[in-house]
Amino acid sequence: MMSERTEVQVRPGTEADLEALTSLYNHYVRETPITFDTAVFRPEERRPWLLSHPVDGPYRLMVATETDSQDIRGSRQRTSRRILGYATSSPYRPKAAYSTSVEVTVYVAPDAGGRGIGTLLYKALFEALADEDLHRAYAGIAQPNEASVRLHERFGFRHVGTYREVGRKFGRYWDVAWYEKDL
Repeated sequence: MMSERTEVQVRPGTEADLEALTSLYNHYVRETPITFDTAVFRPEERRPWLLSHPVDGPYRLMVATETDSQDIRGSRQRTSRRILGYATSSPYRPKAAYSTSVEVTVYVAPDAGGRGIGTLLYKALFEALADEDLHRAYAGIAQPNEASVRLHERFGFRHVGTYREVGRKFGRYWDVAWYEKDL
């Protein structure tokens, strides 16, 4: 007897994910003020970004994928499917004294919101960073974005200030609220 179930798997990102990750990010570039990038990327333009997030160290890329689990005569098989979202930790600023601080972000596929994907991604990311020499994580959230604010607060982030009208996109100015978390 065969049964199929869809699960979510979180794992480190790889070069094989580049096209799907670029496509997901480009949705936010084209459709939302969540990122202040204004021009879409080709995958080869995003390759340096992907390669700056190795499997270990303080700068990570975690990817959530849908997997189909099939039980075929007692043997469980998993088939990876589409990317549902990703989370990263990146350098906060390039100067050496900032090396124990990271900026974190999470992007979820537009049709995968409300399923806890962001929570799974941040849980995996912060577990991966637990043994790194890091002191604080920072997140900038373009306003308004209540879902992102709730996600960050759930992980212990606290609001530390807001940059007013710091970015212009879609013909208007946007605020960015900054949050921090002890690591």
